[in-house]
Amino acid sequence: MSHERIITLTTDFGYKDPFVGEMKGVILSINPSVTLVDITHGIEPHNIEEGAFVIGSSCKYFPPGTIHIAVVDPGVGSERRAIILEADGHYFVGPDNGIFSYVMSFSQELKVIHIAEEEYMLSKDSPTFQGRDIFAPVAAWLSRVVELDRFGCVIDDFKRFEIPLPKVKGDIISGEVIYIDRFGNAITNIRKTDLQKFGEQFCVEIKGRVIQPVKNYSQAAGRGLYCLVNSSSHLEIFVNMGSASQLFDINKDEKVTVLKQI
Repeated sequence: MSHERIITLTTDFGYKDPFVGEMKGVILSINPSVTLVDITHGIEPHNIEEGAFVIGSSCKYFPPGTIHIAVVDPGVGSERRAIILEADGHYFVGPDNGIFSYVMSFSQELKVIHIAEEEYMLSKDSPTFQGRDIFAPVAAWLSRVVELDRFGCVIDDFKRFEIPLPKVKGDIISGEVIYIDRFGNAITNIRKTDLQKFGEQFCVEIKGRVIQPVKNYSQAAGRGLYCLVNSSSHLEIFVNMGSASQLFDINKDEKVTVLKQI
């Protein structure tokens, strides 16, 4: 019987070591019919919040029934639990350390299972590589339509961190940088819906600089600092053909203020 499902992988494992390949080998040994998609393996090591943002931003572009493995796990081998999250028709497999906080924040229906059934693991005692020994085989068996409740029991004390939301006071929106991408663009938690009341009449202040919005990268002149609403509907601060992060020392958690222009 064919079990054609999609499994995505998001990790901080990088591309030098065999870790990702071993996980894929385990998955394909259990379900050769699965389609594997790498979202990224370039999450900053141990940065759970970055991993949470990436998987939360990416999962919505996959069809219902997709299984998402996310492993950014500085607590591997400890007492922290392994979980399966069912959210709005998608499944998420990973550590119970907040990695699915963004997913949880926008999902209407949540069900979380503590993975405990050893039948679906390569090894329960895996001190350094539960991505291969627990999360990969569990996702593979899940793709073969094993019932969710067979993996363990439902829990409601799962871990999630508070998603930073912008604060609105009159004609001022206060937000922050939540992600720096590969190009050095600073993605903020201020979204297109937050800016609607301003129309196009606003400016952005960051690190004492006031910057103007444009509609696309090519409208930015020289190596100056600009902002736009990107294709994921986030306010993004950038330098055309350069790194805003490096050139202007902009980092995650940097405060950002949107001001109405008259």
